[in-house]
Amino acid sequence: MNNKQILIYGAYGYTGELIARKAVARGLKPILSGRSAVKLQPLANELGLSAIAVGLDDEEVLARTLKDVAVVIHCAGPFSATAEPMMRACIKSGTHYQDITGEMAVYQQAHAMDAEAKAAGVVLCPGTGFDVIPTDCLAAALRKAMTSATHLTLGFDSDSGLSPGTAKTSIESLGVGGAVRRNGKIEVIPHGGLTRTINFGRGEKFAVAIPWGDVATAYYSTEIPNIEVYVPMSPRRAKKMQRLNRFRWLLRMQWVQKWLKSKVDKNVQGPTENQRAEQKTWVWGEVRNDRRGERRVGRVVTANGYDVTVHGSLAVMEFLLDYEGKGGYFTPSKLCGHQLVEKLPGSGAIKIGID
Repeated sequence: MNNKQILIYGAYGYTGELIARKAVARGLKPILSGRSAVKLQPLANELGLSAIAVGLDDEEVLARTLKDVAVVIHCAGPFSATAEPMMRACIKSGTHYQDITGEMAVYQQAHAMDAEAKAAGVVLCPGTGFDVIPTDCLAAALRKAMTSATHLTLGFDSDSGLSPGTAKTSIESLGVGGAVRRNGKIEVIPHGGLTRTINFGRGEKFAVAIPWGDVATAYYSTEIPNIEVYVPMSPRRAKKMQRLNRFRWLLRMQWVQKWLKSKVDKNVQGPTENQRAEQKTWVWGEVRNDRRGERRVGRVVTANGYDVTVHGSLAVMEFLLDYEGKGGYFTPSKLCGHQLVEKLPGSGAIKIGID
């Protein structure tokens, strides 16, 4: 690709700003973009970058904005509302698309747009952050280690705090419930309804299934039909989650969502650089074929989720700048190989064994 211009949309959000600053530190000159010129311009001035304020409501205007851009790193949530218009504009403008979402609906939407993206020669690769690079790469490595696997279980243990955007995404899932994949189909389960004990890498912990993005993406990467994702949680907190099930109808209401998200704006800040530097993440996975009595376990240790998102997004972006392959929908491991996570700063090697 001769065009090497990149654009970061949502650059003034917590994670978007981290990506922009790291890109500049690497000698790149991304265009910064987002809806608000007032929020955008101070960061652009500080970093000496161009800024374009543009909304997502007019596909034609957005596509014209992207016509000379090779890759968009989309960082503006909630992605349930913002991803599809940006993907459609990218297809129209011939621009590769990546984002940092963890929302299953976005992965499903991108997968449904595969044929359109192929026809345009455009790559759609949502989930190029902590959601879902580490778990996706581990899933692909486990699938390679056991090609007959019928069940895939993933999980991670981390001390990282939530960014405002991640907290708001979590609020959106409160009214929906948990999710797993069974026999190839995604099924909604009650909050806190599925538990087990897992050694993620620093001792056995009580864990609860969550509606993590891999319930969608790991199926696209591995074709394993049964998928669950877990995080450690105290039994007491799991019981509190279970109590939410009777109020899911209320938690879906727009005014409740708005009120909860306003609390996030007031009370949630992303972790500081020093906090991030002290945090690691233990990623775990298991594949099984119960008929054959086979089981393999894999682990990889990474940096904290936000540093993985920053370095992962830039790694995929650099890959796409030199990409000459076909367009279409890709998971990170399908696009860059399962070794991608091992190449990120702070990551170790994927290790696979029987326990």
